[in-house]
Parts: sequence; structure tokens; C-alpha cells
Amino acid sequence: MANTRPTASSHNRRLFHSRIFRLALIYLCLFTASVLGLLGFIYWSATESVTRQIDSTIDAEITGLAEQYNQRGLVGLIQAIERRAGKAGETRGLYILADKAFEPLAGNLSRWPDELPDQEGWVTFRLEYPDDDGGSANFGRARVFDLGKGIHLLVGHDIQERSRIASSIRGTLIWSVVVTIGVSLVGGILMSRSLLRQIDTINETSREIMAGDMSRRIPIGKRGDEIDEVAGNLNAMLDQIERLLAGMSEISDNIAHDLRTPISRLRTGLESALIGQPDPEGYREAVRKAIEEADNILKTFNALLSIAQAEAGATEAQFESVDLDALLQDVSELYEPLAEEQDIKLKLDLAQSARLDGDRNLLFQAVANLVDNALKFSPKNSVVTISLLGGLEDNQKPDISKIVVADQGPGIPDQSDRKRVLERFHRLEASRSTPGNGLGLSLVAAVAKLHGGTLELDDNAPGLRATLSLPQS
Repeated sequence: MANTRPTASSHNRRLFHSRIFRLALIYLCLFTASVLGLLGFIYWSATESVTRQIDSTIDAEITGLAEQYNQRGLVGLIQAIERRAGKAGETRGLYILADKAFEPLAGNLSRWPDELPDQEGWVTFRLEYPDDDGGSANFGRARVFDLGKGIHLLVGHDIQERSRIASSIRGTLIWSVVVTIGVSLVGGILMSRSLLRQIDTINETSREIMAGDMSRRIPIGKRGDEIDEVAGNLNAMLDQIERLLAGMSEISDNIAHDLRTPISRLRTGLESALIGQPDPEGYREAVRKAIEEADNILKTFNALLSIAQAEAGATEAQFESVDLDALLQDVSELYEPLAEEQDIKLKLDLAQSARLDGDRNLLFQAVANLVDNALKFSPKNSVVTISLLGGLEDNQKPDISKIVVADQGPGIPDQSDRKRVLERFHRLEASRSTPGNGLGLSLVAAVAKLHGGTLELDDNAPGLRATLSLPQS
């Protein structure tokens, strides 16, 4: 078989085209978007907080200058502005008092700003001096007032601090996004590689199994995660398939054994009648035996077909309400003559009535198989009992009905044998001298499973007690 193990390059290609990696990228995009949103909110909150502080400082400056103007007039206002302008290097304050032509009368601004104020009198304008680092341009935020008589006042504050905070947050934002993308991408690749290795292990094991090595199983880790759970389920499925294949091989051998003899007898009888003397009575006997052998063969195939239908659930669509009392009475009437012929007493005990939804034909055949099996192994002058019990016995739920067929034959002492007789073609007699094909109890178990019930075999001391438990409708 050619080596199908993936190479490093093909593994990388599979990695970047895998669903796992795509999911990791989607998660990366969502996580990055959430980080951007969070940092954007922090950026907005910080700049707004600084802006509110600047506006509060400006309002306090305006309040102080207004008091000076009201108390001392224009001269006092000019003196106050000059004092505060002298401390502008520490307070970052901006002041200008201008005449009606907007020519400066006092303050630390060389000219009146060209920008127009908004409706509340606030204006943001470019300053003529750079920031403290001597680099980028600086800006100011101020409020404009008309004092009357052609006098104009502007009081403000430079926004260098706000710009510094905004720049710092922007840098943090950029680096956070870069680190987030890098870490998430590396994490996604590592996670995808880990999952792909586990999937490759499953695929490699599957290829070996398809090549014919049914003993191979998928390794299960110690973490107990979803992949390990899937691997465990697949291993359980492979165990079941291996058991089924072994069972099929055994069934094939049993079919060959059970059908070879009747088919050989059928052919021998017909051949003897063909080459023998032309005796009409001999022909009739040969035909009768041929029909009997053909019936046995048909019974075997019909039983196999019934078991297959029951196990596949093909008859569930045909379910109807079934009266178990009437069904057991019909089975009893059918086998009463056979029981009398074998000097066996067939006793019917219907403790209560019960109904359920099911396939009446299959249920009838299942109960008939139990009764037939009991009569086959019961000695003369013994009793075979057919009972219908409610579910209150043995602390069972009251919605369970039990059909019990008990005999006084040899029974099945070994519990392991009681399980094996439920398998197809399994018979306790190695010589297979007793009539039958080993399918009767297998069919009963399949019918019980189809109807959501169980079949249990217990010791009747002496004999065998077969209990068919079925849920009521």
C-alpha cells in the first residue's frame, strides 16, 4: 500500500485551509473587534474627561475675571489678565482682551484667532507656538465673550495634555491590536495543529482499517475531551463491527451446516426416486419427503428474514393495538394438540388483561417459538405454563407486561449458555440431533428489542423460565 502519511508542506496547506483554522480566524476577528471597541471606549472616555476638566478650568477663570471686571472695570480686568498671563507657563492658560477691531489690549496671545466660535461661544484654534517638545503644532480651546463697547474677551487653555493622552492611548491601541492579533494567530495555529494531529491519527487508523487490519484502534488520550470521546465511540463501533463480522462468519458456517444436510437429503431422495423402480407409492413418498425438507429450508430462511426485519425495525410502521390475552389464547389453541400428543399438559394462566402497540404476527411468532421450544425439551407427564403477568411483580413498573413460558425440562443450568442461545444458529447440542435451526430464541430476542422489551431466561427449578417483558400501550 502506498504511503499516504501527509508531508510537512501538505500538512501546512491543510492547516490553513482547514475548518478549524477558519474558525480560529473568525474568533480572532471577533476578539480583535471587541478589543478595538473596548480601547475605543477608553480613548473616548479619557479625552472627554480631560476636555471636561479643561472646560471647568476655563469656566473658573471666566468667573474670576468677571468679578474683577464688575468690581474694578476695564482697567482692573486688564491688570488681572496680565497677572494671569504671566503665570500661563504653569497654568497653560490663554488670554486675550481685544478692541472692536480685534487688536490685542492685553493677554498672552499675539492676535485674535481666525476660527469662528460655536453657538455656546467655544472655539478650538491653532496656536502659533509648538508644544513643549518643539515638535508638532499645539492647539487651544477657549470661550469668547463680548463685553460691550467694542471690547472682546477670550479665555482658554491649551489642549496639549489632552493631545498627549490621546496620542498615548492611540499608541496603546495600536500595540494592543498588534499583540492581540499576533497572540490570537499563534494560538489559533497551535490549536489547529493540535486538533489536526488528532484528526490525522483518526484518519491514519481508518486507512489502516480499510486496508484490512481490523485489529487497529484509535489511540485515546488522558484528557477526556470531545476528541477522546469520539475516538472512544469509534473504537466501540469498530469492536461491534468486528464482533458482527465474526458472527457473520460463524453464521455462514452454521447456515452451511444446517442447510447442507436437508438439501443433500432433498437431492438424494429425488435422485433415488428418479433412478428407482417406477412405483407410484415410492414417488409419492419421495415427493412428501422432498416437500418436508423444502419446508425446513424455507422455515430457516423465513426465520432469518423475520429476525432481519425485526432488528431493522422495518415493521414499526405496521404497529397496531394488540390484545395479549387473545394472542396467548391463540398460541395455546395452536399447540394444544401437539402437547396432548406428547403427553404434556399445556396450562394457560392469564392473571390480567393487557394491550400494547406492536406487530401481532411477530409477537405471535415469538410466543409460539417459546412454547415450541418448551414442548420440544419437556418430558412426558410434565407441565408447560403460559402466563401473562403485570409489571407490579418484582418491583417493576406497572406499565410493563410479562409473558412467561415455563417448562419442566432439563433447562439451561449455565448462565453463560443462556446468553449464547440467543445468538443466531447457536444450539447447545454439538451434534444438532434435535430438530431445529437455532433461530427460535434469536427471533424472540429481536422481536422483544423491536417492541422496546427484553427476553430473560431463568432457572425454573426444574426447567427453563423464559420471560418476555413488553411495555404496555
